[in-house]
Amino acid sequence: MTTQEFTRLRSDFPLLTREVAGSPLAYLDSGATSQKPECVIDAEQEFNTRHNSAVHRGAHTLATEATDAFEGARAKVAAFVGAKPSQVCWMKNATEALNVVAMGMGFATEGPYALGPGDSIVITQMEHHANLVPWQQVALRTGAELRYIPITDEGTLDLSDVDSIADASTKVMAFTHVSNVLATVNPVEQLVEHAKKIGAVTVLDACQSVPHMQVDFPAMGVDFAAFSGHKMLGPSGIGVLYGKQDALNALPPVLTGGSMIETVTMEESTFLPAPQRFEAGTQPVAQAVGLGAAVDYLSHVGMDRIAQHEQELAQILAEGVAKIPGVRLLGPANRSVSTVAVDVEGVHAHDVGQFLDADGVAVRVGHHCAMPLHARLGVRASTRASAYLYSTVEECERFLDSLARVRGYFGVES
Repeated sequence: MTTQEFTRLRSDFPLLTREVAGSPLAYLDSGATSQKPECVIDAEQEFNTRHNSAVHRGAHTLATEATDAFEGARAKVAAFVGAKPSQVCWMKNATEALNVVAMGMGFATEGPYALGPGDSIVITQMEHHANLVPWQQVALRTGAELRYIPITDEGTLDLSDVDSIADASTKVMAFTHVSNVLATVNPVEQLVEHAKKIGAVTVLDACQSVPHMQVDFPAMGVDFAAFSGHKMLGPSGIGVLYGKQDALNALPPVLTGGSMIETVTMEESTFLPAPQRFEAGTQPVAQAVGLGAAVDYLSHVGMDRIAQHEQELAQILAEGVAKIPGVRLLGPANRSVSTVAVDVEGVHAHDVGQFLDADGVAVRVGHHCAMPLHARLGVRASTRASAYLYSTVEECERFLDSLARVRGYFGVES
């Protein structure tokens, strides 16, 4: 995009005008949560002040307006990922979406999702806890074996033994599209092809891909996928579970109650098909409308242009980190997603984060909900900078400049 276009884009985000510690804010924590453009803030405000009502329940004007806005947002989000509206189920976040799939399989007593001793579930060593802990719980509940695909020293999946790890016993393969620590983009099509060969269901964590690149779930062939709204310019409190229609309708619902039932007697209940099947109770309507506005914004800018901008920032960050003595880049040197996690020799990640904050640079520190991955990398915690469509070259350079001064400040330079 041109300089003029980028300047105009930056002006859409009111929080980016803030100062921190006397310096202009350099917000490099978008992998944790993104900032919101005014159109998203306004969309939520407009709904709450003009159209607020329960959806799918009333026969009055406000109820109709609210339902239209709610379902209109669903249609926008579905189109954004190449899906049909009936394949998009609202969740409070991606963690809930992944739990709904995992626990649904854990509750299944028959059919394609029933798990038991002799079955296996395969994940990867780079998973976020949201795509790891639920499967641990399902394995404990059902007696299925939990296996994982390891990573290489470079931070990519080691698929050399995938045939023995994910074999005829495997009922589920769950994996991330993009690592939230390493920025590794995994070969989804290859993993899906292998899963189909052995008859396994595929579950994709797409939280770090949908905001940053063009994604088409049906084209990928995954059975289920999850992503969150707040990482893609949308509000918090809204996430998405995508599924193939047959896969969704065969999955037992784990959250039950109003709005998701077909019939109820004192003895039993039957359930509606997806998406209502997984939307028990009052839904986050204003947040869904806000996410619809976020999708409009991203589509207007263009996902190809966003991906190109991020790739430029990714190379600046990765190449810059490589030049700093005593700082180790976690993950592949060549990357297309503008996230870098680093280990600073002799300085704890929390101290690094506070030092950067004093320079007005906002990053995330800790294990980033990926403790097993950090254990594999030989570190307890790391410092992660994650840029987005509104991030600038100058902000990335400020991060690198501050990072280069950390070890000297703490007196650990060799």
